Amino acid sequence: MSAPTDRMSPEERRAGASLASIFALRMLGLFLILPVFSVYAKTLPGGDNLALVGFALGAYGLTQAVFQIPYGIASDIWGRKPVIVIGLLIFAFGSFVAAWAPDMNWIIVGRVLQGAGAISAAVTALAADLTREEHRTKVMAMIGSSIGLVFALSLVGAPLLYGWIGMGGLFCLTGGLALAAIILLLKAVPSAPGPQGHAKLPLRQVLFDANLLRLNLGIFVLHMVQMAMFVVLPHALVSHGGLAAAEHWKVYLPAVLVSFAVMVPAIIAAERKDKMRPIFLAAVALLIAVQVGLFFFSASLWTLALWLLLFFVAFNVLEATLPSLVSRTAPPAAKGAALGVYNTTQAIGLFIGGAVGGYVAQNFGDNAVFAACAGLALLWLAVANSMNFPQRRQTAAATQTA
Repeated sequence: MSAPTDRMSPEERRAGASLASIFALRMLGLFLILPVFSVYAKTLPGGDNLALVGFALGAYGLTQAVFQIPYGIASDIWGRKPVIVIGLLIFAFGSFVAAWAPDMNWIIVGRVLQGAGAISAAVTALAADLTREEHRTKVMAMIGSSIGLVFALSLVGAPLLYGWIGMGGLFCLTGGLALAAIILLLKAVPSAPGPQGHAKLPLRQVLFDANLLRLNLGIFVLHMVQMAMFVVLPHALVSHGGLAAAEHWKVYLPAVLVSFAVMVPAIIAAERKDKMRPIFLAAVALLIAVQVGLFFFSASLWTLALWLLLFFVAFNVLEATLPSLVSRTAPPAAKGAALGVYNTTQAIGLFIGGAVGGYVAQNFGDNAVFAACAGLALLWLAVANSMNFPQRRQTAAATQTA
């Protein structure tokens, strides 16, 4: 029996909740490591080499960028769930290697293996398989919100857990959460449609599709801006806001939580009222306004908190709508490949954003970072304005076996 067209079916709700939980379990382990890793690194042989420490943190993103497209293509050919299980097993193995690591070189090996479990494209493709177009952005919002929430919680919980179980315990916890995600995938996620057979569609058709290129530019700019911003924002919170680094979560956590409440009505309007184009463009414009605001008005804790809140509103709306638009724009037989390219572009944006943001801040100052981010977002707005946004279609609920 088909669900009403304006409501998610029970299977769609179960798919969204379970896939969001899988993302959350995997990302929580990663995020818990970030706030305390540089402290732990000093206790290991080689940990006094900042280049090695930075490479250990960045190695995960680099291998993610390498493996997203192969995993996405593999999920088109052999199915989503087998590929996700393999990726989570590799990720868990890398976590246990890092937990055992006696020096920084072995930490890097563990981080490389963690990154090789690049399941994001397969998971988002599975979410697209299990939902109708008119509800897809909601499911992507559930996934994006889960990531934002565990990021905020990790800022609070990481120092406490590190004090209790140490970095080895945190890496073991990361591996255990990945194994728990496999159980959740097999037990809770509805059965997916069969493989689509991507081999019939050349990859270059996905790589050079004009609308997909615009969307990939968008995720590249969004995450480049995010990473560049957070190169300088912690320093701004200390120097202008007078907030010690250990207390930054007091700004981040409320900003993330309130942004979720603001994001939900926007997502509902985008889907139910077919307002995707104006809401998407408004979110990009808000991203520009945040960078301009940080450039001119960032001299107090309250103004910084306001810009952070508005940033997370724009970021969460765009983080939810972009993968939904990719899945609706891509050919049905190549959703996994298209989302693999998308996630690769995202990882490259994170890497370049951190590197370029640090270089610009070092040589030209914090405000130059905000100016550069505003320019990038303005370029994105011009490109996004020429996009063809898929129209909402009323589709019958896919047949799913629980």
